[in-house]
Amino acid sequence: VAALVGLSFSGAIGLTFLMLGCALEYYGVYWPLFVLIFYFICPIPHFIAKRVSDDSDAASSACRELAYFFTTGIVVSAFGFPIILARVEAIKWGACGLVLAGNAVIFLTILGFFLVFGRGDDFSWEQW
Repeated sequence: VAALVGLSFSGAIGLTFLMLGCALEYYGVYWPLFVLIFYFICPIPHFIAKRVSDDSDAASSACRELAYFFTTGIVVSAFGFPIILARVEAIKWGACGLVLAGNAVIFLTILGFFLVFGRGDDFSWEQW
């Protein structure tokens, strides 16, 4: 239960950074909210690979490696998107910094979720 509360708290902190990068009056644009799309599609390759390859005895599988590759591309794109927005002056660099801080916290929260609840024991996300 403590892990779930900690993950919820860190997710709220990450989303607070993202909202501050958008909603502060000095920044005032909501383009960085498109990063939310990356948050939602980040775990999808892992779910697909988990469903397709059930060979837990193998050290590595091509499907799992491809899922890691796509997930890495999604995460890198999520960090690159606010930088590109700031570079073309659609958002200010301060907002970019807040969004990047939110990205770091959110993606570490997603990683923590899979490390804590992805072990396949009695208390796992698979039963939800």
